[in-house]
Amino acid sequence: MLHFIPFSVIVIIIVFILIAVRQIGKFRVKIWQAVLAGAIAVIITGQISIPAALPYINLTVIIYLIAIFILGGALTESNYIHYIFYKIFKHAKSVNKLIFLVIFSMGFSSMFLLNDTLAVIGAPVVMFFAIREKINPKLMLMSLAFAITIGSVASPIGNPQNLLIASSKLTSNPFLTFFSYLLIPTVINLFIAYIILRIFFKKEFNKKKLLHDKIAIKDKKLAKLCKFSLILFTLSIIIEIGISVLKINIDFNLAFIAIIAVIPILLFSDKRVSLLKNIDWSTIVFFISLFVLIGSVWQSGFFQGLITNMNLKINSIPVILIVNLIGSQIISNVPMVMLYLKLLVYSPMSGPAIAALAAGSTIAGNFLIFGAASNIIILQIAEKKYKETISFIDFAKIGIVVTFFNILIYWIFLII
Repeated sequence: MLHFIPFSVIVIIIVFILIAVRQIGKFRVKIWQAVLAGAIAVIITGQISIPAALPYINLTVIIYLIAIFILGGALTESNYIHYIFYKIFKHAKSVNKLIFLVIFSMGFSSMFLLNDTLAVIGAPVVMFFAIREKINPKLMLMSLAFAITIGSVASPIGNPQNLLIASSKLTSNPFLTFFSYLLIPTVINLFIAYIILRIFFKKEFNKKKLLHDKIAIKDKKLAKLCKFSLILFTLSIIIEIGISVLKINIDFNLAFIAIIAVIPILLFSDKRVSLLKNIDWSTIVFFISLFVLIGSVWQSGFFQGLITNMNLKINSIPVILIVNLIGSQIISNVPMVMLYLKLLVYSPMSGPAIAALAAGSTIAGNFLIFGAASNIIILQIAEKKYKETISFIDFAKIGIVVTFFNILIYWIFLII
């Protein structure tokens, strides 16, 4: 029945096979290269024209990502982020307390800094403490991975798929919608992840006393600018919530929030050029290419017909949770959300349903190690810089348990 499958769908299947395998002979295929090749293929073959592809590119998401990469780069370059986490972790005098603080501090941080950014920033931080305190690196890395995935669920700026949901105009106040439906179950799920890690790494949670050496700031000027940027970032979020609550007719979207936050760094830092050069441009190319590829698939009508034939009530909470949890394992969570959002154009969405879309697609990242880009980032940093790794099986045997309880908690809270 292959001739009934549109060419754009065949292309996206090949792209995700390449992403999963990531090797053609001796050539190592990077994720962004596979997606870019797919986008070029659908344009060249006339599946979608360049003018038709442009409206599918979500500029709010692209601008937000660029700005947050600048902020993340400045936080790392100045060592200010390491200094902040030292201030938090120094209070942990045991492995038990350290893991608790890692999970909750990284979890809450990922609500406001993109979880992929937290993966880049957090992996060296947790490995620093793992090496210095002789703690199992797998425990530290998995604590970080679960924390930033779970924590990012509760915020419209926590991860790329939530950014897509927030910028889709399904809700007029994304921050209130996300926080009101997802904050409490997310906090519970962070605690559940902590308990499950304690069970699986029982021997690591000993009574050994931890000692912490002070971590210094490398660039004090840049650190001050980062601090000011974080204050502006927080104030902008508060203003956005206030505008929505008071129903003031001002378009103060996520892109504006991110731009305002990085203005001090771009204007006053003498490292602005290097920060711009060090933006993860491959991730930006990945998203632009993915928008084009998903636009082509959407125009083919294949998935619309598939969902229609399955007679699924696509705006019901159980269907949203399960379809996005399973679908994200097959085509990854960001493409899954892109396609699902297209389907929801024709279906009314309640606040709980919007929250379910965020929860199901994001928590899918805890199921398998390849389920979230943040997991891959953590793994790549651990392997490249520290010669440590987490096997597919090691992650799955804990991740599947964590995901089961996580999805159950969100299900309970969203149907109440």
